[in-house]
Amino acid sequence: MSLPQRVDHLIVGSGFAGICAAIKLAEDGETDYVVIEQAGDVGGTWRDNTYPGACCDIPSQLYSFSFARNPEWSSSYSPGPEIQAYLQRVAREYGVTDKTVFDTELEHAAWDDDAQVWRCRTSSGEVAARTLITGTGGLSAPRLPDIAGIETFTGALFHSAQWDHSVDLTGKRVAVIGTGASAIQIVPEVQQVAAHLDVYQRTAPWVIPRNDRRYPRLERLALRHVPALAKLYRTGIYWAHEGYVPAFTWQPKLGAPAEKAAILNMRKAITDPDLRAKVTPNFQLGCKRVLRSNTYYPALAAENVDLVTDSIARITPTGIVSGEGDQHPADVIVVATGFWTTEQPIATRVFGRAGRSLAEEWSNAGMSAYKGTTVHGFPNLFMLSGPNTGQGHTSVVFVVESQVAYVRDAIRTMRDRGYAAIEPRANAQRRWNTDLQRRMKHTVWNTGGCSSWYLDSHGRNTVLWPKSTVTLRRKLAAFDADAYDIEAAAPTPDREPVA
Repeated sequence: MSLPQRVDHLIVGSGFAGICAAIKLAEDGETDYVVIEQAGDVGGTWRDNTYPGACCDIPSQLYSFSFARNPEWSSSYSPGPEIQAYLQRVAREYGVTDKTVFDTELEHAAWDDDAQVWRCRTSSGEVAARTLITGTGGLSAPRLPDIAGIETFTGALFHSAQWDHSVDLTGKRVAVIGTGASAIQIVPEVQQVAAHLDVYQRTAPWVIPRNDRRYPRLERLALRHVPALAKLYRTGIYWAHEGYVPAFTWQPKLGAPAEKAAILNMRKAITDPDLRAKVTPNFQLGCKRVLRSNTYYPALAAENVDLVTDSIARITPTGIVSGEGDQHPADVIVVATGFWTTEQPIATRVFGRAGRSLAEEWSNAGMSAYKGTTVHGFPNLFMLSGPNTGQGHTSVVFVVESQVAYVRDAIRTMRDRGYAAIEPRANAQRRWNTDLQRRMKHTVWNTGGCSSWYLDSHGRNTVLWPKSTVTLRRKLAAFDADAYDIEAAAPTPDREPVA
């Protein structure tokens, strides 16, 4: 479809968040919406991350929409291509694809106080929208490391989220920079084909066993034809993961059994004492993202792999020089250094009531929002996967559905009561974040002795939610108009109707 000049709701992004918002708005009769997607297909993270071994670390039955279960998962932890195919199917079957303008990037969005709409400039033209709903997430903008000489490398160099499939790694000397969630999936795959692999580790992660299994045919048939069984699977997995919350948010010592499992996982695969010492974490489990793999440690122990723990001094045209001055030749460098999680790029493009961007509003104290969804000074802006809604233990899809329920109720309230603009009161947003950061002080993310991508430049955790998702869903269950400044439609004769 082509971009209209005006819509009630503009949804930015077509990953889990954008697709969910579009489906649920349509269910409420809010059919005057459009989704803009900067790429040529839906899927978000799972469209972009096509690296070898890409797989989810949350069980498939929970990492999917509650209203669109998938009985066709091949295993308990679904591989990336299956998740992408699932999102494509859901978007198509629910009509979201037909309401999406592809290859269209949001370049600038500014709140028009007089007209009470968002004036949005995109790469496909301009559109005015009553509400602006962002579903761009925190894992959408790859972050390259600031390493001297990186631009001089003459071999192939790419980020894990921008995998260059034209590059054949067979028989090559490959360097992987990073040991996070993507890297531990990439390393075992590359190890099998590369002549030599150097893995550059800054901090050793905790890696627990991945209890994955393929679903046999009879089990898949049962999941397809017995909806109660699929619901039981999902419920059981959900509560099992909620059981991790106390160890992360209240008493980190409760994570000791998981630490023992991780140590056993490492010792089963690695016998060399020097390598064992290098891969043993020096912080409490949970402080950084807990990783799952049965193949990462065996790959590190392979003859053609070296784990490099020295710092990287610079990159040369032919390889990498460590802080100790050692030169490591490389034909290919894979950068697995994560994303812009605490400085989301979309924040520089969204301008509120005072003409300031979200990035400017957040520059002094870091990202913050009311209930992770709305922001004072930015009327009718709804952020899905916004500040402090991330999860260190469970499915983000559960949170997305919770936020969308809140957005639906807000829009429903606006319709029913004739509100033209809503924004959270400054004191309500301040109280929410003060309480949130107070709770954060006791979490393993703040006390566990590590530096992680959860923390911003101010040392504040602006990514994760410091309580159970049960609590978050309850907080988002209903729109609380008393926490908002409300505006009726301005009595302008030439104003276009909002309904």
